[in-house]
Amino acid sequence: MHRIGIIPARMASSRFPGKPLAKINGTPMIGHVYFRSKLTDCLDEVYVATCDTAVRDYIESVGGKAVMTSDKHERAAERCSEAIRKIEDSTQRRVDIAVMIQGDEPMLLPEMIAEALRPLEEDKRILVSNLMAPITTREDHNDPNEVKVVVDRQNNALYFSREPIPSWKKGAKTVRMMKQVCVIPFQRDFLIQFNEIPPTELEIVESVDMLRVLEHGFKVKMVPTRFVTYSVDTPEDLQLVADLMREDPLAARYPKPTGKT
Repeated sequence: MHRIGIIPARMASSRFPGKPLAKINGTPMIGHVYFRSKLTDCLDEVYVATCDTAVRDYIESVGGKAVMTSDKHERAAERCSEAIRKIEDSTQRRVDIAVMIQGDEPMLLPEMIAEALRPLEEDKRILVSNLMAPITTREDHNDPNEVKVVVDRQNNALYFSREPIPSWKKGAKTVRMMKQVCVIPFQRDFLIQFNEIPPTELEIVESVDMLRVLEHGFKVKMVPTRFVTYSVDTPEDLQLVADLMREDPLAARYPKPTGKT
């Protein structure tokens, strides 16, 4: 199978404008995500999908591949859907699986991509999967920047929310609390289909792409990850991640820039 990674990124983030190029220990955040995605051996290529020339120019300066997309997209999956068509047109090669890797996951480990891919490789009836990780504090459970997920007994998603689910008052302290980790493999045709079906009310209210999938009657397979990472939604998150990554061994494997950054 032909498998690629697509990292959607835009500078106009409402919560943290300019986030893709915010530096973490000297390297722009989008650079960390790109370099770490390239370290996996389960993707044939990795692309950054963006509507910003500054992001494109940086990625190309470090030898990466960027795809320019519309600045009208409201959802990351929509940007990736446009990108996959452009990638196939330029390479003249059909993609089988596209892994959407959010550009605010600078602590991503290559093994996480393999974890997320496994269900789609083993069962072609699975259209899309997500990683999920335990929530360990009340603070994170209440944080609207953390997308919470509840699942059924087969680890299919039941609902995603930025609110604290399951209810702490009703006993969440005795059941597992999980958050979405945005490493999201799609079967190629389903990613295209996602962009063609209408956005849904709950998707818009919660600002979570995967609710469009659930509301249209499809399943999202959730995959527990054994790795602990933190996404960046605010400048405070950026500082936390910078501190955690100060001695990060993967950084030594990043390539050197080939031009202006």
